[in-house]
Amino acid sequence: MIDVKMWGRALEQMPKLSQSEWQTLDPVAKWLIACRASVLFMTFTAAALGGLMAWRVGAFQWDLWLATVLGLMFAHATNNLLNDYTDSKRGIDKDNYYRNQYGVHVLEDGLMNERQFWRYLGVTAGIALLLGGWLVSQRSGLTMDLMLAGAFFVLFYTWPLKYYGLGEPAVLLVWGPLMVGGSFYVLAGQWSWDVAWLSLVFALGPTTVLFGKHTDKLEADKGKGVNTLPVILGERRARYCVQAMLAAQYVLCIALVAAGSFSWVLLLVLINLPKLPELFNVFRYPKPNEPPHDYPEEVWPLWFSAHAFRHTRRFTSLFLLGVILDTLLY
Repeated sequence: MIDVKMWGRALEQMPKLSQSEWQTLDPVAKWLIACRASVLFMTFTAAALGGLMAWRVGAFQWDLWLATVLGLMFAHATNNLLNDYTDSKRGIDKDNYYRNQYGVHVLEDGLMNERQFWRYLGVTAGIALLLGGWLVSQRSGLTMDLMLAGAFFVLFYTWPLKYYGLGEPAVLLVWGPLMVGGSFYVLAGQWSWDVAWLSLVFALGPTTVLFGKHTDKLEADKGKGVNTLPVILGERRARYCVQAMLAAQYVLCIALVAAGSFSWVLLLVLINLPKLPELFNVFRYPKPNEPPHDYPEEVWPLWFSAHAFRHTRRFTSLFLLGVILDTLLY
């Protein structure tokens, strides 16, 4: 039976389910949960930003944009599925590892066997490839190169990039110039360094979320031999890096307005500024051993990543609204 309410829940968070609850779900709900659909909004926003920038120069096309946004979201979902599969096969996610604690891991929790998992993965990756192939047929030039670059990160983010401190820089590159700049290129037929630089304001958001998650599970990763950038830098430096990236998002928006690239409406992001001291205060101290009494039980043991995720949702919404208004009004 179709459970639209569960679809919404899966898009909002990473629900924890028992075996009996899982069996009652429809295939779409299972797919949304398995591929961690709650984080796909960041990919949708990247494609939306690239589309807006193409609109500004009179180069927007609905068919190309829809194929781009869906292709990127299915590619992201493929990466999430491969991430879980690779870490499961390498033994990283076994023995109640961090990943198992904050959401469903369909393989480690025994909700899917490998055959079922590969069916979901094959359909997801197949849709991404079909959409990418169609876009290549519509746009020559860099489109194939961008698709191949995306495929590289989908296949190799989990290993070896994440294992050697390159996962975080990869996310900044992928959610910035590759997704936003690539979406613009597919629509406009030309590369824009202005769009690529603008994309970094947005890309810093997903990077803070990943940095926060890897800081949350720093000790667990270190024990498993997964040398993420927070493991290499150490917990204190990792927290400072996230604070610097959070501040950089606001500074870059102000710089874009000061340089005349955007009007004052981009400063709508400053509405979120009063929440920044409280967020900085979270990152000033190590993660608590136990969640505060009012902390959502279903979110723990995520701490830094959960706070960064909430900020990214708010900041990105205001940033995108500012770009939309600037496009419509000026």
